Amino acid sequence: MRQRNALSTVVFIVILVAGLGLDFLYFGPNGGWLGPAFIFVVVLVAALVATALKVADPWTRAVVLRLGRFHALRGPGLFFIIPVIDTIPYWIDIRVITSTFTAERTLTKDTVPVNVDAVLFWKVVDPMKAALDVADYQSAINWAAQTALRDVIGKTILADMLEGREKISVELQRIIDLRTEPWGINVISVEVKDVLIPPALEDAMSMQAQAERERQARVILGDSERQIAEKFGEAAASYANNPTALHLRAMNMLYEGLKHNSTIVIVPSTAADSMQLGSLSGLTALTMGLGARQPAPSAPPTAPDEPPA
Repeated sequence: MRQRNALSTVVFIVILVAGLGLDFLYFGPNGGWLGPAFIFVVVLVAALVATALKVADPWTRAVVLRLGRFHALRGPGLFFIIPVIDTIPYWIDIRVITSTFTAERTLTKDTVPVNVDAVLFWKVVDPMKAALDVADYQSAINWAAQTALRDVIGKTILADMLEGREKISVELQRIIDLRTEPWGINVISVEVKDVLIPPALEDAMSMQAQAERERQARVILGDSERQIAEKFGEAAASYANNPTALHLRAMNMLYEGLKHNSTIVIVPSTAADSMQLGSLSGLTALTMGLGARQPAPSAPPTAPDEPPA
Protein backbone atom coordinates (compact mmCIF):
# COMPACT_ATOMS: atom_id res chain seq x y z
CA MET A 1 0.00 0.00 0.00
CA ARG A 2 2.80 2.43 0.83
CA GLN A 3 4.55 1.55 -2.42
CA ARG A 4 1.40 2.26 -4.44
CA ASN A 5 0.80 5.60 -2.69
CA ALA A 6 4.42 6.65 -3.07
CA LEU A 7 4.41 5.87 -6.80
CA SER A 8 1.18 7.84 -7.36
CA THR A 9 2.63 10.80 -5.48
CA VAL A 10 5.85 10.75 -7.49
CA VAL A 11 3.97 10.57 -10.79
CA PHE A 12 1.74 13.48 -9.75
CA ILE A 13 4.73 15.63 -8.81
CA VAL A 14 6.63 14.81 -12.01
CA ILE A 15 3.69 15.69 -14.28
CA LEU A 16 2.98 18.85 -12.32
CA VAL A 17 6.59 20.06 -12.53
CA ALA A 18 6.75 19.23 -16.23
CA GLY A 19 3.51 21.14 -16.87
CA LEU A 20 4.69 24.18 -14.93
CA GLY A 21 7.92 24.14 -16.93
CA LEU A 22 6.04 24.09 -20.22
CA ASP A 23 3.75 26.87 -19.01
CA PHE A 24 6.73 29.06 -18.17
CA LEU A 25 8.46 28.17 -21.44
CA TYR A 26 5.55 28.93 -23.80
CA PHE A 27 3.56 31.56 -21.96
CA GLY A 28 6.25 33.22 -19.91
CA PRO A 29 5.73 34.81 -16.51
CA ASN A 30 2.86 36.95 -17.87
CA GLY A 31 0.85 34.52 -19.92
CA GLY A 32 -2.52 36.16 -19.40
CA TRP A 33 -5.54 33.95 -18.89
CA LEU A 34 -3.94 31.04 -20.79
CA GLY A 35 -1.34 30.53 -18.08
CA PRO A 36 -3.71 29.68 -15.20
CA ALA A 37 -5.91 27.61 -17.51
CA PHE A 38 -2.93 25.58 -18.66
CA ILE A 39 -1.82 25.05 -15.05
CA PHE A 40 -5.31 23.82 -14.16
CA VAL A 41 -5.23 21.35 -17.04
CA VAL A 42 -1.79 20.15 -15.97
CA VAL A 43 -2.93 19.60 -12.38
CA LEU A 44 -6.03 17.74 -13.55
CA VAL A 45 -4.03 15.51 -15.90
CA ALA A 46 -1.48 14.80 -13.18
CA ALA A 47 -4.21 13.82 -10.73
CA LEU A 48 -5.92 11.56 -13.26
CA VAL A 49 -2.70 9.81 -14.26
CA ALA A 50 -1.67 9.34 -10.62
CA THR A 51 -5.10 7.87 -9.86
CA ALA A 52 -5.06 5.58 -12.89
CA LEU A 53 -1.60 4.19 -12.15
CA LYS A 54 -1.65 1.14 -9.85
CA VAL A 55 0.93 -1.40 -8.68
CA ALA A 56 0.10 -4.87 -7.35
CA ASP A 57 2.51 -6.91 -5.24
CA PRO A 58 3.51 -10.41 -6.38
CA TRP A 59 1.17 -11.95 -3.77
CA THR A 60 -1.75 -9.57 -4.41
CA ARG A 61 -4.54 -9.51 -6.98
CA ALA A 62 -6.72 -6.42 -7.57
CA VAL A 63 -10.44 -6.88 -8.24
CA VAL A 64 -11.42 -4.20 -10.78
CA LEU A 65 -15.06 -3.16 -11.14
CA ARG A 66 -16.19 -1.04 -14.10
CA LEU A 67 -19.39 0.91 -13.47
CA GLY A 68 -20.36 -1.54 -10.71
CA ARG A 69 -19.71 -4.71 -12.71
CA PHE A 70 -16.80 -7.10 -12.43
CA HIS A 71 -14.27 -6.23 -15.10
CA ALA A 72 -10.99 -8.06 -14.49
CA LEU A 73 -8.30 -9.16 -12.09
CA ARG A 74 -5.11 -7.15 -12.24
CA GLY A 75 -1.64 -7.89 -10.94
CA PRO A 76 1.04 -8.49 -10.16
CA GLY A 77 3.04 -5.49 -11.31
CA LEU A 78 2.06 -2.17 -12.90
CA PHE A 79 -1.39 -1.64 -14.45
CA PHE A 80 -3.81 1.18 -15.25
CA ILE A 81 -7.48 1.76 -14.61
CA ILE A 82 -9.89 4.38 -15.87
CA PRO A 83 -10.44 6.94 -13.10
CA VAL A 84 -14.00 7.42 -11.88
CA ILE A 85 -15.23 4.59 -14.14
CA ASP A 86 -13.07 1.80 -12.68
CA THR A 87 -12.80 1.05 -8.97
CA ILE A 88 -10.80 -1.45 -6.91
CA PRO A 89 -12.85 -2.50 -3.87
CA TYR A 90 -10.63 -5.47 -2.89
CA TRP A 91 -6.96 -6.31 -2.89
CA ILE A 92 -6.88 -10.12 -2.43
CA ASP A 93 -3.88 -11.80 -0.78
CA ILE A 94 -3.21 -15.18 -2.44
CA ARG A 95 -0.52 -16.33 0.00
CA VAL A 96 -1.02 -19.11 2.57
CA ILE A 97 -2.79 -17.61 5.59
CA THR A 98 -2.82 -18.99 9.12
CA SER A 99 -5.91 -18.72 11.32
CA THR A 100 -6.39 -19.96 14.88
CA PHE A 101 -9.78 -21.05 16.16
CA THR A 102 -11.07 -22.64 19.36
CA ALA A 103 -14.03 -24.59 20.70
CA GLU A 104 -14.59 -23.83 24.40
CA ARG A 105 -16.47 -26.20 26.73
CA THR A 106 -17.78 -28.38 23.94
CA LEU A 107 -19.26 -31.74 24.91
CA THR A 108 -17.79 -34.87 23.39
CA LYS A 109 -19.83 -37.91 22.41
CA ASP A 110 -19.42 -39.30 25.94
CA THR A 111 -20.53 -35.93 27.47
CA VAL A 112 -17.13 -34.65 28.60
CA PRO A 113 -16.57 -30.87 28.32
CA VAL A 114 -13.31 -30.05 26.52
CA ASN A 115 -11.51 -26.98 25.19
CA VAL A 116 -9.81 -27.54 21.84
CA ASP A 117 -7.36 -25.21 20.07
CA ALA A 118 -6.56 -25.67 16.38
CA VAL A 119 -4.71 -23.93 13.52
CA LEU A 120 -6.03 -23.61 9.97
CA PHE A 121 -3.79 -23.16 6.90
CA TRP A 122 -5.63 -21.89 3.82
CA LYS A 123 -5.23 -19.75 0.71
CA VAL A 124 -7.39 -18.00 -1.88
CA VAL A 125 -7.28 -19.82 -5.21
CA ASP A 126 -10.05 -17.84 -6.95
CA PRO A 127 -9.92 -14.12 -6.01
CA MET A 128 -13.07 -13.32 -8.00
CA LYS A 129 -15.21 -15.74 -5.97
CA ALA A 130 -13.64 -14.61 -2.71
CA ALA A 131 -14.51 -10.99 -3.52
CA LEU A 132 -17.97 -11.42 -5.07
CA ASP A 133 -19.54 -14.51 -3.48
CA VAL A 134 -18.92 -13.75 0.22
CA ALA A 135 -18.93 -10.44 2.06
CA ASP A 136 -15.94 -11.08 4.37
CA TYR A 137 -14.20 -14.31 3.43
CA GLN A 138 -11.72 -14.21 6.32
CA SER A 139 -14.45 -13.95 8.95
CA ALA A 140 -16.55 -16.53 7.10
CA ILE A 141 -13.77 -19.12 7.04
CA ASN A 142 -13.07 -18.60 10.75
CA TRP A 143 -16.71 -19.23 11.63
CA ALA A 144 -16.87 -22.23 9.31
CA ALA A 145 -13.79 -23.72 10.97
CA GLN A 146 -15.14 -23.18 14.47
CA THR A 147 -18.53 -24.76 13.74
CA ALA A 148 -16.86 -27.71 11.99
CA LEU A 149 -14.63 -28.25 15.03
CA ARG A 150 -17.66 -28.31 17.34
CA ASP A 151 -19.41 -30.82 15.07
CA VAL A 152 -16.40 -33.16 15.04
CA ILE A 153 -15.99 -32.95 18.83
CA GLY A 154 -19.65 -33.83 19.35
CA LYS A 155 -19.22 -37.00 17.27
CA THR A 156 -15.98 -38.18 18.91
CA ILE A 157 -15.40 -39.79 22.30
CA LEU A 158 -12.69 -38.39 24.56
CA ALA A 159 -10.30 -41.35 24.25
CA ASP A 160 -10.29 -41.16 20.45
CA MET A 161 -9.79 -37.40 20.61
CA LEU A 162 -6.74 -37.70 22.86
CA GLU A 163 -5.15 -40.52 20.86
CA GLY A 164 -6.26 -39.81 17.27
CA ARG A 165 -5.53 -36.12 16.63
CA GLU A 166 -4.37 -36.82 13.08
CA LYS A 167 -7.69 -38.44 12.24
CA ILE A 168 -9.58 -35.45 13.66
CA SER A 169 -7.37 -33.04 11.69
CA VAL A 170 -8.08 -34.87 8.43
CA GLU A 171 -11.83 -34.88 9.11
CA LEU A 172 -11.77 -31.15 9.93
CA GLN A 173 -9.88 -30.38 6.73
CA ARG A 174 -12.44 -32.29 4.67
CA ILE A 175 -15.44 -30.53 6.26
CA ILE A 176 -13.98 -27.01 6.12
CA ASP A 177 -12.74 -27.42 2.56
CA LEU A 178 -16.19 -28.59 1.50
CA ARG A 179 -17.77 -25.46 3.00
CA THR A 180 -15.24 -22.95 1.67
CA GLU A 181 -14.75 -24.34 -1.85
CA PRO A 182 -17.65 -22.24 -3.30
CA TRP A 183 -15.86 -19.12 -2.00
CA GLY A 184 -12.69 -19.84 -3.98
CA ILE A 185 -10.73 -20.87 -0.86
CA ASN A 186 -8.62 -24.01 -0.53
CA VAL A 187 -7.89 -25.49 2.90
CA ILE A 188 -4.33 -26.83 2.96
CA SER A 189 -4.29 -28.45 6.40
CA VAL A 190 -5.73 -28.32 9.91
CA GLU A 191 -3.64 -28.99 13.01
CA VAL A 192 -5.16 -29.64 16.46
CA LYS A 193 -2.83 -27.94 18.93
CA ASP A 194 -4.20 -28.83 22.34
CA VAL A 195 -7.10 -30.60 24.03
CA LEU A 196 -7.87 -29.40 27.56
CA ILE A 197 -10.05 -31.44 29.90
CA PRO A 198 -11.37 -30.60 33.42
CA PRO A 199 -8.80 -30.95 36.27
CA ALA A 200 -10.96 -33.48 38.15
CA LEU A 201 -11.07 -35.69 35.08
CA GLU A 202 -7.29 -35.38 34.69
CA ASP A 203 -6.82 -36.68 38.25
CA ALA A 204 -9.20 -39.58 37.63
CA MET A 205 -7.42 -40.51 34.38
CA SER A 206 -4.06 -40.32 36.17
CA MET A 207 -5.28 -42.68 38.90
CA GLN A 208 -6.67 -45.04 36.27
CA ALA A 209 -3.35 -45.07 34.40
CA GLN A 210 -1.46 -45.73 37.65
CA ALA A 211 -3.77 -48.60 38.58
CA GLU A 212 -3.36 -50.06 35.10
CA ARG A 213 0.45 -49.94 35.41
CA GLU A 214 0.30 -51.62 38.84
CA ARG A 215 -1.94 -54.35 37.42
CA GLN A 216 0.51 -54.97 34.59
CA ALA A 217 3.40 -55.08 37.07
CA ARG A 218 1.59 -57.70 39.18
CA VAL A 219 0.79 -59.77 36.10
CA ILE A 220 4.44 -59.67 35.02
CA LEU A 221 5.58 -60.62 38.53
CA GLY A 222 3.15 -63.54 38.66
CA ASP A 223 4.27 -64.75 35.25
CA SER A 224 7.90 -64.56 36.40
CA GLU A 225 7.10 -66.63 39.48
CA ARG A 226 5.37 -69.21 37.31
CA GLN A 227 8.40 -69.47 35.02
CA ILE A 228 10.73 -69.79 38.01
CA ALA A 229 8.57 -72.54 39.48
CA GLU A 230 8.63 -74.39 36.15
CA LYS A 231 12.43 -74.19 36.02
CA PHE A 232 12.71 -75.41 39.62
CA GLY A 233 10.42 -78.31 38.73
CA GLU A 234 12.65 -79.21 35.80
CA ALA A 235 15.74 -78.99 38.03
CA ALA A 236 14.10 -81.15 40.71
CA ALA A 237 13.25 -83.77 38.10
CA SER A 238 16.89 -83.81 36.97
CA TYR A 239 18.23 -84.16 40.53
CA ALA A 240 15.71 -86.90 41.41
CA ASN A 241 17.22 -89.20 38.80
CA ASN A 242 20.82 -88.26 39.64
CA PRO A 243 21.70 -88.31 43.38
CA THR A 244 25.36 -87.62 42.68
CA ALA A 245 24.52 -84.33 40.94
CA LEU A 246 22.28 -83.34 43.87
CA HIS A 247 25.10 -84.07 46.34
CA LEU A 248 27.61 -82.03 44.33
CA ARG A 249 25.16 -79.14 44.06
CA ALA A 250 24.58 -79.20 47.83
CA MET A 251 28.29 -79.19 48.56
CA ASN A 252 28.85 -76.29 46.16
CA MET A 253 26.05 -74.24 47.79
CA LEU A 254 27.53 -74.91 51.24
CA TYR A 255 31.00 -73.93 50.11
CA GLU A 256 29.82 -70.68 48.53
CA GLY A 257 27.88 -69.76 51.68
CA LEU A 258 30.86 -70.36 53.94
CA LYS A 259 33.24 -68.48 51.67
CA HIS A 260 31.25 -65.29 51.33
CA ASN A 261 29.13 -64.99 54.47
CA SER A 262 30.51 -66.55 57.70
CA THR A 263 32.19 -69.58 59.18
CA ILE A 264 28.97 -71.03 60.54
CA VAL A 265 26.04 -72.18 58.45
CA ILE A 266 22.84 -73.54 59.98
CA VAL A 267 21.36 -76.35 57.89
CA PRO A 268 18.21 -78.27 58.88
CA SER A 269 18.79 -81.94 59.62
CA THR A 270 16.21 -82.96 57.04
CA ALA A 271 17.98 -80.89 54.39
CA ALA A 272 21.30 -82.41 55.36
CA ASP A 273 19.91 -85.92 55.03
CA SER A 274 18.18 -85.21 51.71
CA MET A 275 21.28 -83.55 50.22
CA GLN A 276 23.53 -86.35 51.59
CA LEU A 277 25.83 -83.95 53.45
CA GLY A 278 26.82 -86.58 56.00
CA SER A 279 26.57 -86.54 59.77
CA LEU A 280 26.37 -83.45 61.94
CA SER A 281 29.94 -83.93 63.19
CA GLY A 282 31.31 -84.05 59.67
CA LEU A 283 29.42 -80.88 58.72
CA THR A 284 30.78 -79.12 61.81
CA ALA A 285 34.32 -80.17 60.95
CA LEU A 286 33.89 -78.86 57.44
CA THR A 287 32.71 -75.46 58.65
CA MET A 288 35.54 -75.20 61.18
CA GLY A 289 38.10 -76.13 58.57
CA LEU A 290 36.87 -73.51 56.14
CA GLY A 291 36.74 -70.94 58.92
CA ALA A 292 40.32 -71.63 59.92
CA ARG A 293 41.52 -70.71 56.44
CA GLN A 294 40.21 -67.17 56.77
CA PRO A 295 42.69 -64.74 58.38
CA ALA A 296 41.81 -63.57 61.89
CA PRO A 297 41.24 -59.84 62.34
CA SER A 298 44.22 -58.01 63.83
CA ALA A 299 43.86 -56.49 67.31
CA PRO A 300 43.74 -52.70 67.52
CA PRO A 301 47.01 -51.08 68.67
CA THR A 302 47.14 -49.98 72.32
CA ALA A 303 48.19 -46.52 73.43
CA PRO A 304 51.72 -46.25 74.91
CA ASP A 305 50.49 -44.69 78.18
CA GLU A 306 47.92 -47.41 78.91
CA PRO A 307 49.08 -50.42 80.96
CA PRO A 308 48.75 -53.80 79.34
CA ALA A 309 45.67 -55.80 80.32
